[in-house]
Amino acid sequence: MKRVLTTATLALTSFAAAGAAPPTPAYRVAATISGPDGGGWDYARVDPVDHRLFIARSTSVTVIDTRGERAVGSIGTIAHGHAVVPLPGGRLMATSGDDASVRFLSTSDGRELGRVTVGKKPDAAIVSPDGKTGFVMNAKAGSVSIIDTAAMRTLRTVQLKPGLEYAALTPDGTLFVNNEDANEMEVVDVRRGTAAAPIALPGCAEPSGLAYDAKTDRLIAACANGKAAIVTGSNHKLSQLVDIGAGPDAVILDPQRRLAFIPCGKDGVLDVLSLEGTVVKRVGRIKTAVGARTGALDPDSGAIYLPTASFGLPAKPGARPVATLGTFKVLVVKPA
Repeated sequence: MKRVLTTATLALTSFAAAGAAPPTPAYRVAATISGPDGGGWDYARVDPVDHRLFIARSTSVTVIDTRGERAVGSIGTIAHGHAVVPLPGGRLMATSGDDASVRFLSTSDGRELGRVTVGKKPDAAIVSPDGKTGFVMNAKAGSVSIIDTAAMRTLRTVQLKPGLEYAALTPDGTLFVNNEDANEMEVVDVRRGTAAAPIALPGCAEPSGLAYDAKTDRLIAACANGKAAIVTGSNHKLSQLVDIGAGPDAVILDPQRRLAFIPCGKDGVLDVLSLEGTVVKRVGRIKTAVGARTGALDPDSGAIYLPTASFGLPAKPGARPVATLGTFKVLVVKPA
């Protein structure tokens, strides 16, 4: 995952996309929730049942009450967290990058319920729709750990290539995984536990965020060079490149509202893509803050939550800037 910097003022800009784009709901930055210090952050997920937002942080998981729009605090202990995913039964699955493990935590108090050893630098993680199977992308090991989330044990490991980022699972049991080092999308047959031929992504540099729209059978990958790559799931073909902002790290899909949102951290914008029609079109742009590069959707309300902070200068030239203490926050973007 790439880290990016500073803050920006909040405003909404929208525009007409080329061609006859469908009408797009107006969105705005409606609230800012201050959160606890805890180092860096990465992926976030909403539990719409318990009205909680979970954010993977450097050493713990930050919890936000989405209904009250307030920080609850931080729970659990992890070593450089990258992803956190809510599971049935009041549990969380979190990747712990520095010790090659996946930790299962209680949502009530962060108590560790179990731990699974995986490949080197576990990064992104997703679960099957029923929550029973977890998929952990081990970035440096170049492998995917397939995990039984109830038994908290590894079912199998599929070897791919180093550089793995976010993934998407299709209904036929195919797992697509972005590879930021190879500029391609890896393909896994989950039922067989085997790798298929990767999908080349010419024109897409360092793909990171990924989402799958089942209605149109389209994968949307966020690329570091200001593009979103559109791939057809059934034939594994790149069909389109869409202009987006710089520094994206996630694709946030809202299938109900037929939109995809890509937070672009370097430009400090949230780009809005329409999923309707024969091609994907960018139909809106929301000014957010530089550094807001990941996020999560509340499927019920349509609200989008974007973690960010203010940053100081790096300690030395070329080093990664560090978030200023006391500035971590979550921007809440809502339909107007």
